[in-house]
Amino acid sequence: MAAISAKVVQHNLVAKCCQQDRELSTKYRLHYCTLSRRSLLPPVGGKLAWNGNSTMQLGALSKFKQGIIYCNAASSSTAIPSVEKSDFLKLQNGSDIRGVAIDGVEGEPLTLTEPVTEAIAAGFAGWLLAKKKYVSSKRLRVSIGHDSRISAQKLQDAVSRGLARAGVEVIQYGLASTPAMFNSTLTVNDEFSCPVDGSIMVTVCLPTASHLPYNRNGFKFFTSAGGLGKPEIKDILERAADIYKNISSDDSKGAEKAALYVKRVDYMSVYASNLVAAVRKAAGNIEKPLEGFHIVVDAGNGAGGFFVDKVLEPLGTITSGSQFLEPDGLFPNHIPNPEDKTAMKAITKAVIHNRADLGIIFDTDVDRSAAVDLSGREFNRNRLIALMSAIILEEHPGTTIVTDSVTSDGLTTFIEKKLGGKHHRFKRGYKNVIDEAIRLNSVGEEAHLAIETSGHGALKENHWLDDGAYLMVKLLNKLASARTSGVGGSSKVLTDMVEGLEEPAVEVELRLKIDQNHSDLKGGSFRDYGEAVLKQLENTVESNAKLLKAPVNYEGIRVSGYGGWFLLRLSLHDPVLPLNIEASSNEDAVKLAHDVLNAVKECTALDTSALIKFVGV
Repeated sequence: MAAISAKVVQHNLVAKCCQQDRELSTKYRLHYCTLSRRSLLPPVGGKLAWNGNSTMQLGALSKFKQGIIYCNAASSSTAIPSVEKSDFLKLQNGSDIRGVAIDGVEGEPLTLTEPVTEAIAAGFAGWLLAKKKYVSSKRLRVSIGHDSRISAQKLQDAVSRGLARAGVEVIQYGLASTPAMFNSTLTVNDEFSCPVDGSIMVTVCLPTASHLPYNRNGFKFFTSAGGLGKPEIKDILERAADIYKNISSDDSKGAEKAALYVKRVDYMSVYASNLVAAVRKAAGNIEKPLEGFHIVVDAGNGAGGFFVDKVLEPLGTITSGSQFLEPDGLFPNHIPNPEDKTAMKAITKAVIHNRADLGIIFDTDVDRSAAVDLSGREFNRNRLIALMSAIILEEHPGTTIVTDSVTSDGLTTFIEKKLGGKHHRFKRGYKNVIDEAIRLNSVGEEAHLAIETSGHGALKENHWLDDGAYLMVKLLNKLASARTSGVGGSSKVLTDMVEGLEEPAVEVELRLKIDQNHSDLKGGSFRDYGEAVLKQLENTVESNAKLLKAPVNYEGIRVSGYGGWFLLRLSLHDPVLPLNIEASSNEDAVKLAHDVLNAVKECTALDTSALIKFVGV
């Protein structure tokens, strides 16, 4: 692999940038206070505290002073809005943080303001200090990247300010993928300031709905141990709430200067080069193992455009016809989502039109992906899981494949009967699936793949990181090795690997919403009501001889009948009960839906209109 010259540029967050930030909304101006060196020492649980010093006292760390940037912060007569701890905790969405970052949508007030973002960044620094057992002779180093959303740059700079004034060395990557951010905690490369102690990705998952919430954004956090979980996110938000109080009470000192230690690094080149090296190795260290292959990429105007010029082209691939590679946070062409029908139609059309061998599509931050073969056959959802299972079970015969709860019965048969593996169907949520695979390994059950129908897939060999680019590299590895061994020269080698997968004629997902204001809830939570609905369904199923409840199930109620199955479960975060149905005919799917409707029709706080429409009553 050719050596990559570092592209390290000092990022100039000069006064002009701060002025632009202030002009976005005078209502949320921040008088920038800083942390002293003394307040970084963590005598009580590693917590950080704000003070009124005008600069960071870091004289003992002169070797880090290259690229110090002074950012003028004019004082404001407008006080920072009060934000309660409960408001911070509402920003938690499972294992990440999400909120409204852009004003202008009616009924959706700003929640991720710049002061709030700075406090969250400082909260992460405090949590990291406590976890790393801070050593005074070494400053913590944190990398920041973002996807293409329109609020990304503003939030990246706010995160930088919060971290830098917490005494952390800040490494900005600019437009990046979420998997690359985690990798930066593992890479050993002084030239690129790696490894970092922690990493923050400014991103948020897009829904499958047609409405694009351009105003939303959020944060994902990583250490070398992987992505942070729910307890850690709650800890960070609690710390942030305490820090925010001190920010808002320190608005009386007038203009000051904050010294920001921020460096800009082209880490995506390092990350991409590792992907290239993996494909070359699989092909026997051939420099251009994919020479002559025509592969088109659809990045959906997210962060995945790098895959064309930094991964495919160095491998010799023809990439003409690739589309929507330019970052655009309004996503003007389609939702960057491998589950979205419009998105999959777009990449399929590109493959057929350009007579390409393979098509690849990514989501916004490249932690999910899907593919299309030369005939236009899609590899997403169950079919992608089947393909990845086939690849992994060739490498690790008999291993367990961990998936989410909505995978098909046909997939189970394929993995266990055709491939000789074990299918462990678990819960929805990529973190749930990954953590379950890690748990199985810890108790002696070998598992090498954890993958969701959403396109999140993680491999043991890749540190259990859900990396859409790495999943696609596994497909490229198969193409390259097949050509080297003379087995095949097109994506048909991939198509042949899923031969025998039984697929349903009908797949339906209906979302049954819970009215949280309905009197039936009696002041209780939607989760309690949802569990009561599931119990009602379970009781009804047990008395129906035509239905069989799954003997082993980790989420909701899964039932077989009429040659198909259904799963009713409670959403991880929302007051919704998603209902998935698969059947060999529409008539059988309606029968299953009808049985569900009969079971829950007395649950009046449950909106069954979608179910009634499907059944046709």
